[in-house]
Amino acid sequence: MPIEVLMPALSPTMTEGKLATWQKAEGDSVATGDVLAEIETDKATMEVEAVDEGTLGRILVPAGTEGVAVNTPIALLLAEGETQADLATAEQAARAKMDGGGGAAGPEHEPKPETEPAAVGAGAAEADAASSAPAAARTMPATPSGEQVDKSLYDADGNLRLPSITAEEPRTSFAAVTAPEPEWTGGTRTQALREALRDAMAEEMRTDSRVFLMGEEVANYEGAYKVTVGMVQEFGARRVVDTPITEHGFAGVGIGAAFYGLRPIVEFMTWNFAMQAIDQIINSAGKKLYMSGGQINCPVTFRGPNGPASRVAAQHSQEYASWYAHVPGLKVISPYHGADYKGLLKSAIHDPNPVIFLENELLYGQTFEIPDTDDWYVPIGKAKVARPGTDVTLVAHAIMVSRALEAAERLSQEEGIEAEVIDLRTLRPLDVDTVIASLKKTNRMVTCEEGWPYAGIGSELSALAMEYAFDYLDAPVLRVCAKDVPQPYAANLEKLTVPQAEDVFAAARMVCYRA
Repeated sequence: MPIEVLMPALSPTMTEGKLATWQKAEGDSVATGDVLAEIETDKATMEVEAVDEGTLGRILVPAGTEGVAVNTPIALLLAEGETQADLATAEQAARAKMDGGGGAAGPEHEPKPETEPAAVGAGAAEADAASSAPAAARTMPATPSGEQVDKSLYDADGNLRLPSITAEEPRTSFAAVTAPEPEWTGGTRTQALREALRDAMAEEMRTDSRVFLMGEEVANYEGAYKVTVGMVQEFGARRVVDTPITEHGFAGVGIGAAFYGLRPIVEFMTWNFAMQAIDQIINSAGKKLYMSGGQINCPVTFRGPNGPASRVAAQHSQEYASWYAHVPGLKVISPYHGADYKGLLKSAIHDPNPVIFLENELLYGQTFEIPDTDDWYVPIGKAKVARPGTDVTLVAHAIMVSRALEAAERLSQEEGIEAEVIDLRTLRPLDVDTVIASLKKTNRMVTCEEGWPYAGIGSELSALAMEYAFDYLDAPVLRVCAKDVPQPYAANLEKLTVPQAEDVFAAARMVCYRA
């Protein structure tokens, strides 16, 4: 059958664009790598290159057409020996999809094969083979062993039947978010955070054979922080893989496996050690979807402890939230509550994009009430109001949420100030709607993070407050951050460097003109 040329995506969030020009005409010969067309969004222009050779048989979308949805067939490519009869059949099928018949999986959902994964070390040859396959085949690929997917697991559009993690429509305004996030009404169980993370990974590994875990000491030692207790016994050494001490190397192996269709979870013993792998994470994983014209996804989850711990000094205590949130192509998650850790990790494993999952070492042993279900998913990109209030907005992520909540209770008791605490949970994409809606209600904001002040998450939130709610501000936005120095080793100096609840309390009093 003729090969469908699909409308590619310029980014993970792109849903449609303009087909600006055609560089080839019907009947022209096409070689691999030839430029077929140019597409445009409001931010960028990109060339559409042929991934196979043949003859341009039919142009389905004329030049100048706007609002062309991602994954819509835009042309048909005839291979050697194919006839006009083949073209007519393929055109009828393609136009049925364009008219709403479905059949092409969108960029946010990839079919889920029920088969054992290929060997973990899927290398460059396999990845290259996958990236050179026809676009139509990549839309609904066969499993690595050639088996067909179980289509009953997907709806008519090829989306996995998991309504709780269905992607939301892209935000087009910063209007107040009035619908609260649904609360869990079933039973819960008390678990340490490390146990919730383990259960999230194990549940996904039981239901999807493509998911596997790799990292230093994750198997026989059961994780440096005992997050992977019992996993190698249940899943075996083929799916819980101890790696050499080479972050650059095993991060690259995980990315290659993701290109080939697997869903790796790559654990870093600490995100500080991922400095060795940052080239792989950003250049190989984060940019692949864009540089392949939307044709190659990288569904890999990188996870591990992040930020200041306790007495481990400068090279083991950096907060990487703003580092990775700065990079297009990555999704960045930094939760506080154990239920959010579990639900967001499960959603990250399902996501077709590379996800940076930032955990906190000091929270691993803390217990939380976790929904007693294997079907708990928290949507990526949605913040949560952890405490309602009317006088000042405290915006935080990770362990700073607990310090913001502590400060909020003290503000209420000692000052009569009711603080609203926003738990961002996801840093990229950032739920600006929830933050701005709260700020418009309270008219004051304090940002809270363990990162350094310069170019941090608080800097971004301050800029957004100015851009979207300047006229609502009754006081300047204040940032509570780590001191602008490398983390000291001495315990007394460490306490002075890392922001505490007292710092949040003082900043909130200041913006409320109580100081």
